[in-house]
Amino acid sequence: MKIFDDIREALQDKEVKIVLPEGEEPRILQATKRLVKETSITPVLLGNPEKIRIYLEIEGITEGYQVIDPTNCSCFEEMVEAFVERRKGKITADEARQLLKEDVNYFGVMLVYLGKVQGMVSGAIHSTAATVRPALQIIKTLPWVSRTSGAFLMVRDDERYIFSDCAINIDPDANVLAEIAINSALTAQIFDIDPKVAMLSYSTKGSGFGEKVDKVVEATKLAQEMRPDLAIDGELQFDAAFVPATAELKAPGSPVAGQATVFVFPSIEAGNIGYKLAERLGGFSAVGPILQGLNHPVNDLSRGCNADDVYKLTLITASQAVGHY
Repeated sequence: MKIFDDIREALQDKEVKIVLPEGEEPRILQATKRLVKETSITPVLLGNPEKIRIYLEIEGITEGYQVIDPTNCSCFEEMVEAFVERRKGKITADEARQLLKEDVNYFGVMLVYLGKVQGMVSGAIHSTAATVRPALQIIKTLPWVSRTSGAFLMVRDDERYIFSDCAINIDPDANVLAEIAINSALTAQIFDIDPKVAMLSYSTKGSGFGEKVDKVVEATKLAQEMRPDLAIDGELQFDAAFVPATAELKAPGSPVAGQATVFVFPSIEAGNIGYKLAERLGGFSAVGPILQGLNHPVNDLSRGCNADDVYKLTLITASQAVGHY
């Protein structure tokens, strides 16, 4: 897929370390082999060093990656101290030690927080909650962001779009929807997509009525006020956002209608259905979810993922790290 060729090329002169906490999982190890051979990313695997090295040596990989054993790490006490400070009164030093030894996702997140790696990819054998919770507690969201959100990069040949939020916020209010719009525009920029953000609804510029429409109208105004430099418009139906001829009829003069590249859905229900329709009927590849709004990139795999999914999401995480807003 061309976009991943572009990402690899953009990362060639960058030094990026991405931690993969599930380091003994075969899919992670297969992805590591490919990352070492094809990219400049340094995978940092958590787990038993001997097991990991034997596996990768059999695959012909003897360098280009790192292994950290969470139970025997020289920086462990530094991590404990930083963990306790970050959680401020919510955890004791002994509790932090136990959690860092037992939970690889907390250990991985602390590596990101301390700047020892630039991002994390997990979730091959852990739930979304087990992956995201440590990130929210330690890395936290950007100062102006109240909730993280999940975007999908939709790719078909040379076409690239961002769909969000398709994964995290069930029914975001206007404030959160405005944040999602801005974060999605910033995500688009990471992938060299010129962000033209459509705030989707069943109404276009007052053609429909109801609380759901009012929410999108308010979210659009908030997003425009927060980032007047970004092209954000709504409320727009999908056809008005995507089809130039329809845009001329329904939303003449809109800076976004008919040329949208970022589609912000009013609910997770709409977003989830939307990206799967594009994937299954439209022939798009859906890459994600890409978590947005964190201070440093952490991304969650599906437990049904394959090695190629791990490889692609690691590339995306590295892109977020070097182009992070």
